[in-house]
Amino acid sequence: MSSIKIILTGATGMVGEGVLLECLENPNISEILSVSRKPSGKTHAKLKEYLVPDFLAIDVDDENLKGYDACFFCAGISSVGMSEEDYTKITYDTTLHFAKVLLHLNQEMVFNYVSGAHTDKTESGKLMWARVKGKTENDLKKLGFKDVYNFRPGFMKPVDGQVNVKWFFKPVIWLFPILLPSKSLTLHEVGKAMINAVQKGYSTSILEIQDIKNLAK
Repeated sequence: MSSIKIILTGATGMVGEGVLLECLENPNISEILSVSRKPSGKTHAKLKEYLVPDFLAIDVDDENLKGYDACFFCAGISSVGMSEEDYTKITYDTTLHFAKVLLHLNQEMVFNYVSGAHTDKTESGKLMWARVKGKTENDLKKLGFKDVYNFRPGFMKPVDGQVNVKWFFKPVIWLFPILLPSKSLTLHEVGKAMINAVQKGYSTSILEIQDIKNLAK
């Protein structure tokens, strides 16, 4: 596959923005459709935006989402202060509905999902967020995509030019790769690994930090 057309979610968050910036600069990406509730604030010849107020209300025959090779699902929310029911609706229900719509319209699509380190694939552990993420990973694999890759990054250093970075994060960004190199990535690596997953594939569907680093090379 010489060039790919992707759908990206989460462009207004730190992970999605970093992956978007990598995709905009990467010659292997020919078109990006950012699907989001609000504008990304970026303009580029490769970039289109599709604003949707409610992902769960997207129609299964939405022609705006047809004709793409991959989805980079980078949208997400913290579980802090949330009930399991509310977190499940946003993290699991929204992701699975969107994935089913995309698969209906793009049978040969690769789906890359940003999960998290320590996600619980047994769906039975004590951490609520890890169980929900684990169920999301597991059920995405069952849908029938060409491939599904679940990315489990740790600390992610933003790429140059990012604006969606929490204020309290900025003073310590430089410390993490030095103090915890085995648990740290750059969002450049995450974005590059996502692109390579589509074009080259990978030996496992669950990508831990070292897998992401390897695939980014």
